Amino acid sequence: MTGQNAEQIRDEILAYQRIQGGTSASWYVGITAEIEWRLFGEHHVPPANHWYICRQAASSTVAHEAEQALLALGFDGGHARDGEDGVFVYAYLKTAVTEP
Repeated sequence: MTGQNAEQIRDEILAYQRIQGGTSASWYVGITAEIEWRLFGEHHVPPANHWYICRQAASSTVAHEAEQALLALGFDGGHARDGEDGVFVYAYLKTAVTEP
C-alpha cells in the first residue's frame, strides 16, 4: 500500500475534525509505527463510538511533516516516540477517557 503525502493527510484530518466540530486544541495528533497499540492501548481511545482517524504516510519524513502542520494549526501532541519509524499519522478527540 502506498502512503499519502503530508498535504493529503493534513487535509483529511482537518476535514474529519470539521465534521466532529471540536476545536483544534481539543484534538491530539501523533505518529507511530504501531497504530492499534498506540491509539487503543497507550491513549485509551475507545475503538467504537469515538472520533479518531489514522492515515499512512509515504515515509516517516512525510509523517513528521503532516504532524508538524497540524501542530502548527493548534492540535495537541508532538510527543512522538517512534522517531524515524513512524509512518502512521493519527488524531483523536480528547475526552475524559483518553490519555495524551
